[in-house]
Amino acid sequence: MTERFSFALSATDGKARTGVISTPRGEIRTPAFMPVGTAATVKAMMPESVRATGADILLGNTYHLMLRPTAERIDRLGGLHRFMNWERPILTDSGGFQVMSLAGLRKLTEEGVTFKSHIDGSKHALTPERSMEIQRLLGSDIVMCFDECPALPADKARIAESMQLSMRWAARSREAFGDRPGHALFGIQQGGLEQDLRAESAAALRGIGFDGYAIGGLAVGEGQEAMFGCLEFAPGMLPEDKPRYLMGVGKPDDIVGAVARGVDMMDCVLPSRSGRTGQVFTRRGVLNIKNARHQDDPRPLDEACSCPACRNYSRAYLHHVFRSQEIISSMLLTWHNLHYFQEIMAGMREAISAGTFDTWQAGFHAQRAQGDIEPL
Repeated sequence: MTERFSFALSATDGKARTGVISTPRGEIRTPAFMPVGTAATVKAMMPESVRATGADILLGNTYHLMLRPTAERIDRLGGLHRFMNWERPILTDSGGFQVMSLAGLRKLTEEGVTFKSHIDGSKHALTPERSMEIQRLLGSDIVMCFDECPALPADKARIAESMQLSMRWAARSREAFGDRPGHALFGIQQGGLEQDLRAESAAALRGIGFDGYAIGGLAVGEGQEAMFGCLEFAPGMLPEDKPRYLMGVGKPDDIVGAVARGVDMMDCVLPSRSGRTGQVFTRRGVLNIKNARHQDDPRPLDEACSCPACRNYSRAYLHHVFRSQEIISSMLLTWHNLHYFQEIMAGMREAISAGTFDTWQAGFHAQRAQGDIEPL
């Protein structure tokens, strides 16, 4: 086991990269998909089940955990890893995005953000310093800078102003983080879809110096084409010898497209949230288990999948338990979706190492284009 945080690239194929992030709590194989454990749990999953899907690292939400049960309580109980029974690496976000999307009345100043809790309306303040303190109390392995993320579309002046504020906050986050061997701090590049603003942001972050770099402010409503357009240049502006993390992405084809453009890490609530609403990701695209076509179908969701939902249950059964609102439905469909996402990551790591990423990518898209198997 390493005592420090480090990143080693083992192969590249075009812009796609594969490597290993080493932390005191274990290795993270990249490209990595991080399941989201918002409130110290990946919904409908046991931690050992999440690990069984192939996940090396989970994400926790600073905003949710600071409100309930509070970072101070988690610290008293031995830190987030012990609290949620996940002894492997954890990345925590800074809270900035949730404040933007969830909080009630919020007020933004140079100092930080004051907001009302979406749970009980209580007042709270988040600053770069407080975000660093909360993430220290949680004990996360990878800590994110506190930033502001404007919703797109926004005009260029607003995006520039927001990005520059985020860069000042990045410097304060770095200062407040201090020296914590074995823990990493990631800076977050902002600048919307504007190449010049992204470059300015990347230069500011490189000047401060971080253990890894995130691409923020995408997957906020701009659409895949615009996001990929930005990813043609944004990852290349960040240091080559450090991990690059695209926040909040995404659908399977978003993930593959991001890796093809030089991204190493991603997270998204999609596989777990979709599992709870009956949306299933398979090699042949997306299917909806609530549709009547599945009610008499004895076949698995995906013939080639080795997850428990596919190995042990029929579409007919999964349709029935979803319709009956049985808890096992969320459990099995979430497990399947997370398993499939991790299978994509493993396939990409293997293909990049073998220098066959283009072929793998073509096969991935061709299979998805076929659509679901014919109804019986």
